[in-house]
Amino acid sequence: MRGSPLFLCLFSVSCWVNLMPTAGDKIFHFGACRVSMSMTEIRAGFTAIKANIVSISQSLNSFSKSSDRCCITHQLFTFYVDKVFKHCRTEDSFVNRKISSIANSFLSTNELILFLQREKNNCVCGEESTEKFKQILANYEGLNVTSAAMKSLGELDILLDWMERSH
Repeated sequence: MRGSPLFLCLFSVSCWVNLMPTAGDKIFHFGACRVSMSMTEIRAGFTAIKANIVSISQSLNSFSKSSDRCCITHQLFTFYVDKVFKHCRTEDSFVNRKISSIANSFLSTNELILFLQREKNNCVCGEESTEKFKQILANYEGLNVTSAAMKSLGELDILLDWMERSH
């Protein structure tokens, strides 16, 4: 039993060192739980990921010409109908019905855009809108289908806000 006090002392110091935050770590209190995390490291990792993702909001804010707005709207509606809404299924039937309703609205609006495009021939895709849309597609296809669809669904409010500002 002579080694017990020494063992207890070393064990205590070991536990204390493990609970001490290292450089850049912060102690977070989540109710009774107390954890040490490096927010700097997490944010740096997220920033690196985020920098490689061209989001819909970044693309939409750069369009000033009306022909580009028409084109990108058509492309995004097609994207949402063909790729996003098809892969957004939840356990909640109410949410699924709402997704289906939005998909139907996008589909009918997109058909009207196509009709007007053919009739007036004034919805031509410029190089900038084509490149931005290619980036959106490449980023979407680089993710798991379900994750990409849910991420895009999460950005739908950005598209809706942009459409309302264009009004």
